[in-house]
Amino acid sequence: MLRELLATLPKPDHNADLLVGNDTGDDAAIYRIDENRALVATTDFFMPVVDDPFDYGRIAATNALSDVYAVGGRPVLALAICGMPIDRVSTDTIQQVLAGGATVCKEAGVPVAGGHSIDTLEPIYGLAVIGLVDIDKIKRNVGARPGDTLILAKGLGTGFMSSAMKAGTLSSAGYAEMLAATTRLNDIGMELAERDDIHAMTDVTGFGLLGHLSEVCQGSGVAAQLNLDAIPMLTAGRELAQSGVNTGATGRNRFAFAAGVALPDGLPDWQDNMLYDPQTAGPLLVASDPGGADEILALFQARGFDAAAVIGVCSAGDPIITVG
Repeated sequence: MLRELLATLPKPDHNADLLVGNDTGDDAAIYRIDENRALVATTDFFMPVVDDPFDYGRIAATNALSDVYAVGGRPVLALAICGMPIDRVSTDTIQQVLAGGATVCKEAGVPVAGGHSIDTLEPIYGLAVIGLVDIDKIKRNVGARPGDTLILAKGLGTGFMSSAMKAGTLSSAGYAEMLAATTRLNDIGMELAERDDIHAMTDVTGFGLLGHLSEVCQGSGVAAQLNLDAIPMLTAGRELAQSGVNTGATGRNRFAFAAGVALPDGLPDWQDNMLYDPQTAGPLLVASDPGGADEILALFQARGFDAAAVIGVCSAGDPIITVG
């Protein structure tokens, strides 16, 4: 639906300083401000994925900042976006949401310099984020090459965990695992931007692993082969998926991207669903020269991304993802 909507918009006039727009569904817009530097701009907001207002603010802010890190940028400024049904949500609750977001921004060294709030039917919170990036260090979701190694930084499963939480079936241990994953900043993206052997980078969020990897393959003109057994999954997310928990967005992702995916015969439904599970504040996905893959994986793990793993390779051919 998003692609269809964007296709109906008037094409903007060519602007040589707009280095990254919406042509490839990249993580952020990038605009040249001088010979060496560019401005990074993104916005992200959503309705609550957890009940605790402070945690909701933390998760939403982490998710919004991730898009700047995913292009190799350094976030420098944030504006809060807040819509609340003020007849049903207390002032204290709203303050807790804002405080959660501000706490994450402080951790990231990013001032929340203002924002906008409105009265809405359902709670909405997120950030508009401005960052900076050196032009020669920009990372995009295009540029992957045949032979590249694919590395995923965090486990999948937050969509199922959020669904279970709303149904009251997520354990306290599962909630703690989900919170740890969704409030872990992807700020390592700034370090990865320094590496010329990383050819493409994105973060896995609402379109799930197969959706975002499909964008990498289509934009780069490469195929990909995934090793199903190597893909990291959050413990509670895996258990919930195996028990039959699912989300509506999983099916929508499958409908949008399945034509470019070849799954093995007999794949259990829960594994199929996991590959399309929409992630919140999800993992970075990196396509790198194979010669640097071990060093990049070690960097992830040294920075606390313990689940980071090599999950597959890119190859020459039509932009089809084969899972085996």
